[in-house]
Amino acid sequence: MKLYPIEFIPIFKERIWGGTKLHDLLNKEVDKEGIGESWELSNVLNDVSIVKNGFLKGKDLNEIIHLYPEAILGEKVIAKYGKNFPLLFKFIDAKEDLSIQVHPNDLLAKERHNSFGKTEMWYVMQADPESRLVVGFKEDSSKETYVSCLKNKTLLSILEEYPVEKGDVFFLETGIVHAIGAGVLIAEIQQTSDITYRLYDWDRVDVNGNGRELHTELALDAINFKKTSSKVAYSSELNESSALVSCPYFTTRVLELEGAYHWEKNKEAFTVFMCVEGQIQLIHEEIEYVYNKGQTVFIPAEIERLQLKGTGTLLEISI
Repeated sequence: MKLYPIEFIPIFKERIWGGTKLHDLLNKEVDKEGIGESWELSNVLNDVSIVKNGFLKGKDLNEIIHLYPEAILGEKVIAKYGKNFPLLFKFIDAKEDLSIQVHPNDLLAKERHNSFGKTEMWYVMQADPESRLVVGFKEDSSKETYVSCLKNKTLLSILEEYPVEKGDVFFLETGIVHAIGAGVLIAEIQQTSDITYRLYDWDRVDVNGNGRELHTELALDAINFKKTSSKVAYSSELNESSALVSCPYFTTRVLELEGAYHWEKNKEAFTVFMCVEGQIQLIHEEIEYVYNKGQTVFIPAEIERLQLKGTGTLLEISI
């Protein structure tokens, strides 16, 4: 049977810093407050996404890859990753500041956790007034300076803070210290990994008076102490696919659509669309699929062309 645009059931994650925007702004079927993340497409152990639509409904991501490896992933992806799905897609709602954290590179993650590293990209979908992101050091720093500031609880004084608004994009290579600030709703694209080293958590405690675990020693070898430029400058025009980020792990583009657009690719790799604004209709084999803000769709490698129409914004992610 021919493959089709595949939707997956979101996996919701309750977080100490989570809010209500996944429900209120993205219409997610969340029945309680404090849900901070919607994992849209995941192959993380014990959190493997389940197909929501079509003849593959009810099967998980690994099952459909096993059934149709080249048609789902594409030869380029299989050559690099085998049958392992290499990316994780999320929507994140930060009602409060996330912890200041860092992610290890592939080498450290493999050695310590038998995992990929965690290179990631953020697209700001909505930001409350005066909200911000913490990304990297203001100036080149050192392990000694960092440790001193961490002990004195002045870590924020040496980190860069960016006021943000809708449409801002940040690319975070492994080793960059960062935190999502309160009031920010983002779409996140990252390597398949759930490895995070928590550096500082604002002295928060749970209802029992316990703080979350910190990973002070593990983080020291993972941090890049150099000043980095992580905010992505880009330009976009209506009905044109515009480049955002290109790295060894993924390539991202943004498509601001008003009207109709003929989309094409080759069969070497899959593509994922995340709808970050408006409503988009996708036509494949004369069947129309409708996606609203906050929805994600997987385009198997074997699908080479689609018709898109509507008014909205899509993130387009490929390998």
